[in-house]
Amino acid sequence: MASQDAHLAQYRLLREDAFRESNSLPTRVETLFLAAYHLVDACAARENVHIGKHQHVRRELSENDRIFGARTEAVWREFQELETRIRPKFIYGTKWTEGDFPKALAVFGTLERLCLEVLR
Repeated sequence: MASQDAHLAQYRLLREDAFRESNSLPTRVETLFLAAYHLVDACAARENVHIGKHQHVRRELSENDRIFGARTEAVWREFQELETRIRPKFIYGTKWTEGDFPKALAVFGTLERLCLEVLR
């Protein structure tokens, strides 16, 4: 199981890549997604919970609602929005528009804020 510190290190590294404007938008969205996953997993690790795979975020957060408390549903819904609605447009297809990237940033920003509040 990766430690909270290991997940936070990955989050910081991936976040830098996501905000590097020289990277393509698909790369930036993918790294936003990965950074968000590691940040959520850092919060889980704080409570000795290991998510293991991004597909398990909803289940693990629901089963361990002590991680985010009343914000549990908001966290997994935002994560799901990034994972299943925004990311596939950029990674698996060509149907994204310039307006989809600001939405990715906004969803990531919400996730980041919620997670950082837990980690304080």
